[in-house]
Amino acid sequence: MSLFERIIRDGPGRTGKYRSGDTGVATPAVINPQEMFPDLYNHPFANTPPEFPDKIRWPKPVQYEGVLNAFVGEMPDGSEESAVIVPGCHILFENPRRFTDLIIDLKERFPMDTAWYAPASALPSNVSVLIYCGFDLFDYRAVDLMTVRGMFCTPDGEFSYDEVRDSGICSCDGCRNGDLKLHNRTALDTEIASARWFIRSHVFREFIEKRVRNAAWQVAVMRLLDAASAYSEPVIPIVRTTPFSANSADSLKRTEVTRFVNRVIDRFIPTRTDTVVLLPCSARKPYSLSQSHRKFTFAIQNRAHELILTSPMGIVPRELEAIYPAGHYDIPVTGYWDREEREFISSSLARYFEKHQFGRIIAHLDEKTRILAEDAANRVGMEIESTCVGDRTTSPESLRRLEESLKGNRKMGSDVIRGTLSWQFDTDVDTSRLMLKGRRGRRKVMSGRTQLFSIDESTGLMRPTMEGWGLIGDRYQVHIDDFIPQGDVLAPGVLDADPAIREGDEVFVTGPRAQATGRAVMGAKEMLHSTRGVAVKLRKVKKG
Repeated sequence: MSLFERIIRDGPGRTGKYRSGDTGVATPAVINPQEMFPDLYNHPFANTPPEFPDKIRWPKPVQYEGVLNAFVGEMPDGSEESAVIVPGCHILFENPRRFTDLIIDLKERFPMDTAWYAPASALPSNVSVLIYCGFDLFDYRAVDLMTVRGMFCTPDGEFSYDEVRDSGICSCDGCRNGDLKLHNRTALDTEIASARWFIRSHVFREFIEKRVRNAAWQVAVMRLLDAASAYSEPVIPIVRTTPFSANSADSLKRTEVTRFVNRVIDRFIPTRTDTVVLLPCSARKPYSLSQSHRKFTFAIQNRAHELILTSPMGIVPRELEAIYPAGHYDIPVTGYWDREEREFISSSLARYFEKHQFGRIIAHLDEKTRILAEDAANRVGMEIESTCVGDRTTSPESLRRLEESLKGNRKMGSDVIRGTLSWQFDTDVDTSRLMLKGRRGRRKVMSGRTQLFSIDESTGLMRPTMEGWGLIGDRYQVHIDDFIPQGDVLAPGVLDADPAIREGDEVFVTGPRAQATGRAVMGAKEMLHSTRGVAVKLRKVKKG
């Protein structure tokens, strides 16, 4: 009997614990397959690759002890095995589309709490992207084969050992003792340990964007997974507490970016639509803490809706500036946006204009950014007014023109409560009687003396109280079985969950005997397709 439990997920990659019989490992990890899956050695021609001719495959579907062959079919009902083997997947590395399609297809067929084993495939130069694809278990066969060929393995590729023998590029025990086999195995172990650490630190995507540069097929796999949003989006957390580093063009396609912008356009309800002022971003986050935005705010004086243009986020309403990733990203500042960045901002802005139909559009932008705004306005048949003199948005003359352009507009403070709740829960809450109280770090949303929400300053999201959930309706609910939670809610106790739930979302737990509020540790799909693990971390439980 085998058992796998996911511990930390960072996108498709994850850490966990896998046990087969009396043998257990912390994943991702290298295993001894003969020790962990001894039954694999008793079926010749059964572990054939996905492209292998059918006529020489094992004539009958084989069920091994401890591991299921991914190409046999669905996991049998009542199976006690929690590992899946994908034999020969390495032969598809040079066909990244076929490889990605295969991984997505297989992942959809098996439960999410199964460990995935890629035999004879892992090298220090590719194991990180395999982990990013969702593999957990590996072996030394590929690196041992490289040793036989006299190849020196590194995270950056494989090189002739004769050429690097005396280069001093590695000081491991293997290199000090002239043991190539030990070096290659150590290099694989070290790379897996690095990936495991970056997953635990919740910056695995940033690590992968660096590692995939080793090979074109790896870049292609990352981009194809990004494009397959129906597969990748449900397993990407809604928020993180770590910084978001956008250091390459691939960051524009990250799920966190596309999801944020899509919610801004499809869910977010702006405070007003009579006038919108387009503003540049700032290095400091949230923007309102920067000197430039303090000047903009003083000039605008709550007389218009404020919308910040930036890369890679595209568009950020003032009401959402503290929400991850808008309030957490960092990007190299060079004063240059490439064509893809410019198109992303323009198209996002055009979609936003089309959705909300503003009465006036004022662009307080430098010339380079104003061109993007004009392009977006032209796409939807609207015109913009410019208030910036030259390229200095914070010059006294520019700020004076911005202030004068808004004369006659009535003052109306940005409704952060309504804006955040609409983006977070896809609901329109009447906030006319709600008040935001407290200092930054301890802010609460009150209705009279009743607290409805608190604000998580690390993510910008609202945390509803029991009373607060009454305003949200039936969204973001997790339905549990007939029990009273004594701690956190485990996946086996979940009967149903709102498909919109992602890891990190605030959720309302409801069942025949109890109600509770807490934070999702799994997305809805994983909750419903897992047999172990924490599904929701609870803050408060109410019986009855």
